[in-house]
Amino acid sequence: MIVAVVDNRATITLIRGADLVAAPWKNGGGVTREVGAFPAGAGLDSFTWRVSIADVAQAGPFSRFAGIDRTLVLLSGAGMLLDETDDTGAHTVQTLALTQPLDIAQFAGEAQIDARLVDGATRDFNLMVRRGAASGETEVWRGDTQRTLSADVVLLFCASGSVSVTPGGDAQPRVLEADDTLRIDTPNALSCTVKGTGAVLAISIRYTQR
Repeated sequence: MIVAVVDNRATITLIRGADLVAAPWKNGGGVTREVGAFPAGAGLDSFTWRVSIADVAQAGPFSRFAGIDRTLVLLSGAGMLLDETDDTGAHTVQTLALTQPLDIAQFAGEAQIDARLVDGATRDFNLMVRRGAASGETEVWRGDTQRTLSADVVLLFCASGSVSVTPGGDAQPRVLEADDTLRIDTPNALSCTVKGTGAVLAISIRYTQR
């Protein structure tokens, strides 16, 4: 982990995918690797937001998180179908399909979700935000791009390939490989240039209460 300050405003942290630690899911049905969370060190019942990578090896129910808004992005594998059922489990309310790389699904954490794998194991990116305390937005960036970042926290996650990210006018470029993340705290109108053939998930988080 490498930390730097840009323009005396934004704190930038480089998080390498190779350094992420595997831990069991809340319901024990898979493995997750936490990329970042707030507050730092918060448990699964106390975070304001949490970003992680999950390896899903078999079909089954998702862990339920009351009061949490969830965003799931397919990183690799043939994908999955997420069946949301009513409280009885007998009727399907909706089915969310993640069948192409970087497909996005959004749903409430308290929903009863059962996952069906299309053809074998998948790897997924997971954003969880506590409703009423913060909001999160997910964008997919491909190829060379220049953006202006304004949020309480922005996380730039390299979903595939390799990219070079330059935050701020004269800041040193950071090279991100797959599963690496650049976390930028308080990027108030901070310019950001991304170059390369890889794909980036840009997560913008805004606090509604502290």
